[in-house]
Formats: sequence, C-alpha cells, structure tokens
Amino acid sequence: MDVPKLLEAAFLLVPEETVTENDITINDVWGYLTHDEWEVALELLEELGGVHPLPLSFWETLATAAEQMRLEKSAAWCHWRCYETRNGIIRADLTLRPASESRRQTPFSGAGVLRPMWDIGNRTPTGEPALNIAALWVEFTPSLGPGERSAVRLAPLDPSQWQHLQPGQVIAMHEDRTVAGTAVVLEVLPPVAASTA
Repeated sequence: MDVPKLLEAAFLLVPEETVTENDITINDVWGYLTHDEWEVALELLEELGGVHPLPLSFWETLATAAEQMRLEKSAAWCHWRCYETRNGIIRADLTLRPASESRRQTPFSGAGVLRPMWDIGNRTPTGEPALNIAALWVEFTPSLGPGERSAVRLAPLDPSQWQHLQPGQVIAMHEDRTVAGTAVVLEVLPPVAASTA
C-alpha cells in the first residue's frame, strides 16, 4: 500500500470528535492529505493518537507509512505506541543522578534505545532485589543526560512483572549495580484491548 492510502486508512480510524490540546482536528489532517503533505499529516495523526486510545491497526498503519517515508524517529514512536497498545502504558518522572555520582557521563538518546534495569520492588527467593528490564522513551526532549529530569515512558521486557505499579510509587533505574536515577510513577494504563472490553 502506498503512503497516501496508509495515511487515509489511519485517518479513518480516528473518531471525528477528536481534538488535541492545541485544537488540531481530523479536518486539519484531511487538508494536508489532500495537498500531498504527508509528513505533516503523519505528525498530526500521531498527535491525535495521543488524545485517547486508538486500535493497534492505527499505530501499525502509521508505522508502515513512516517507514515508507524513511522517517526513522516517527516509525520508532509508532512502533512504541503499538507496544503500549498491546501491553499498557507506564509513565514516570525520571531524575538521573549527576555525573559525579553515577557511571553515566553523557546523555543518551530518548527514542527508546536504552534498556536499563529497574528496581520496581520485586524480590528474588532469597529476598534480594530482582531487577526488571524496560526500554525507556524520553518525552519532549531528544536526549537525557546526567543530573537531568524528564517524563519518560517505559516498555517492560516482561509486562506481567510490572502489574503491581501504582502512581506515586518510586522506582530506581540501574545501568550497573549502582542506582543511575530514580523515577516516580505518574500513570499506569491497561492495554487498549483490556480498557475497551
């Protein structure tokens, strides 16, 4: 399927009454589609997809369109949203330790590349902390460095291990044996299929 058809297919999955915080509507997307401004249409559809849960096929279609347009970051974001649609959303406010107190000396990409370990309260049979792996997407900034703070989204390797998380809970990020940062859980949402059942 070509890019315009993919974008139109995604467009059709957005409820007509959907409006973003900055008043973007599905009619705005249609205007860009009819003028072959596909990249802008894709960005607006991504924004509309954040208003309320949309089906997995919406994000899969956008991911395919972004890949065909060679928009790597958009494709990565759409694949990330596919994961969240299937497994649920975990958002947290992460503060990294300063460079003087941790192994990390440089910023890392915020686009879901880093897969650190997390102390989320799980324990081994002997009572030691059991660390769980989750990829990390930094919201609103392309990277995050030592001593910095940002809202993040987490994609656990094994979502079943994370089901006990609650907003307000403090979890610790590890890149080695030491704590690299701490995060306060902001939001835990179920998979889209579970929330619409």
